[in-house]
Amino acid sequence: MRIGLLTEGGYPYVSGDARLWCDRLVRGLARHEFRVYALSRSLRQEDEGWMPLPPQVTRVRTAPLWTAVDDGAAHGRDLHGRRARRRFTEAYADLARAVCEGGAAEGRASRSRGACANGCAEDGVNGCTGDCASARPSDRTGDYGDDRQADRFGNALYALADLAREEGGLGSALRSEGALRVWERACRTPGTVRTAHGARVGELLAVARHVERALRPLSLDWYEDAELGAVDLCHATAGGSAALPALLARHFSGVPLLVTEYGVPLRTHYLATADAPPAVRALLASFHGRLAAEVYRRAARITPGNAHVRRWQEHCGADRAKLRTVYPGMEASRFAEVVADAADAAEGAGSAERAERAEPAETSAPRRSEPGGTARRATGVAATTGGTAEREAFEREAFKRETVERESAVHESASGAGDTLVWVGRVEPAKDLVSLLHAFAEVRAHVPTARLRIVGTAAGAEGRAYLEHCEHLVARLFPDDGHEDTRPSGDRPVSFEEAGAPDAPDLAAVYAAGAVVVLSSVVEGFPVSLVEAMFCGRATVSTDVGAVVEVIGGTGLVVPPREPAALARACVALLRDPARRRRLGEAARARALELFTVEQNVMAFDGLYLDVVSHSPRRRVLVDDRGAPLPFGTPAEARLPGNWTGPRRPLRRAPLWASDTTTAPAAPAQRPEPVGEGAAR
Repeated sequence: MRIGLLTEGGYPYVSGDARLWCDRLVRGLARHEFRVYALSRSLRQEDEGWMPLPPQVTRVRTAPLWTAVDDGAAHGRDLHGRRARRRFTEAYADLARAVCEGGAAEGRASRSRGACANGCAEDGVNGCTGDCASARPSDRTGDYGDDRQADRFGNALYALADLAREEGGLGSALRSEGALRVWERACRTPGTVRTAHGARVGELLAVARHVERALRPLSLDWYEDAELGAVDLCHATAGGSAALPALLARHFSGVPLLVTEYGVPLRTHYLATADAPPAVRALLASFHGRLAAEVYRRAARITPGNAHVRRWQEHCGADRAKLRTVYPGMEASRFAEVVADAADAAEGAGSAERAERAEPAETSAPRRSEPGGTARRATGVAATTGGTAEREAFEREAFKRETVERESAVHESASGAGDTLVWVGRVEPAKDLVSLLHAFAEVRAHVPTARLRIVGTAAGAEGRAYLEHCEHLVARLFPDDGHEDTRPSGDRPVSFEEAGAPDAPDLAAVYAAGAVVVLSSVVEGFPVSLVEAMFCGRATVSTDVGAVVEVIGGTGLVVPPREPAALARACVALLRDPARRRRLGEAARARALELFTVEQNVMAFDGLYLDVVSHSPRRRVLVDDRGAPLPFGTPAEARLPGNWTGPRRPLRRAPLWASDTTTAPAAPAQRPEPVGEGAAR
């Protein structure tokens, strides 16, 4: 079948979000044809180029979200005529009123910056990050599934899309002074959220600019019959602007929509506008909530990446019957060597043990007799009996100690170095490395030989500043491991290593060298580093955020976030128990191979494609190379009237009292009596 893959800031760009997942999906479904429709986020992203594309990608269309769409305004033209301008004003006013009557958005945006219900600051470092009790979906989303407001928002959106198709774009209208006046009138309308009533012109201008950017896909030429109108299914890899072209393809051509979200775009918008004035935050939160609800309402299937994302989708109005969790697939083969090396080491240790057990049998042969030796042994039996018993007891104890040490070595070879903690990820405040370093200071108090390896990259000015802060903290917590320490990194208690550097080890080698993999985040979506550690058969200690508990199940230890003492206790418990580490690591690897491989992800989407298309078939004429219709290209059942491919509906049954009622047989009809003169009898 022909799939329209829609992305925003992702595939096929080399620096795109979820590019690896999309690439694995496209390559794994080689029997389908893919058309990629990508929205870019910056000029730099476009300049970096695309990933190598497989042959099943037959077409790629791109459009920028970072600059205005080239529509009629670029050629000095505006909406044609007074009627078109009136249609735009009416539709845009309906959309603005639906946004301004944003339900629970008022309560969310009316909180002053730096204070949630728990008194946290929204700085993403020491404050509210969206995962505290007051920031759960039930408190932060509102009733965006309200039918009346949802219909108003959706009808206004599709009216704008119809007008954009007729006029060749709406960019000039969305950026006009008339659009700003629409927002001003909508905010003064009775029923508007209290926060938006006092919005000033500058704040409304910021809202209008943001909405114009989000609605830029309305002005694209992707919706013709030869483009998205020719695909069997639209697969949006995210909500929001990425799914908007798919909504319009469904509106214009009836193309079914599948939405996949491995993150929470709505939550991302909440955190991105933390510095904005309350009115701007309230209106933008309502707009994105309405757009998400419309996407979920029109989608044939919705595939969240984990239960955390699923909860947000349900609170935004997603129908549970449409939801199916599909975990992101990851390559397990790159970590198979770690497990193989551990198995070889364990087998080698076992062979050595068997050889040592066989040695006493070889050395227990009787010695050559000496003259008079028998008499001497006979006379000395009573004197040496006690010494022999003591020697045998000593040998038994020594054998037990050797066995325990050998088994411990086997366990350590299978579960990593016995005193090394490993952290892998992106260095940023949300990862809370400060708590990890304080926890490791307590670990060193109980396990003096313990080491901590921090492997990651610090992107941007914020990441580099946070890395420098962590290095200064290490110098204070471990005075012998200062920043200017000349010892090799392997001899330091804490080492910082840059992932991807020329001299940096492979991630598989990093996980193999560790005994326990640690995650200390206060904000986390799908924990990729934990899954990689599970593929390597490593035990994990992590904080209870995002989808962590769902991913590891019962194969690791979980502690509350921002509690260094609890994190330290969990790490010490595993460092002191190699056998437990091995058991947890084996269980973790089995779980990862069952749930998080590329194969299961590709198979799941292949089945979803068939399921969606079977219930929403696209009827199009199949033609040959010359454009002539192919004989028997359309099956006979496609001619049958009615929605025969739709889901079966339960039959309406009569109530029980009606089915139990007995009816008397009807009396035979009597012939009417003839009346009037001359009537025959």
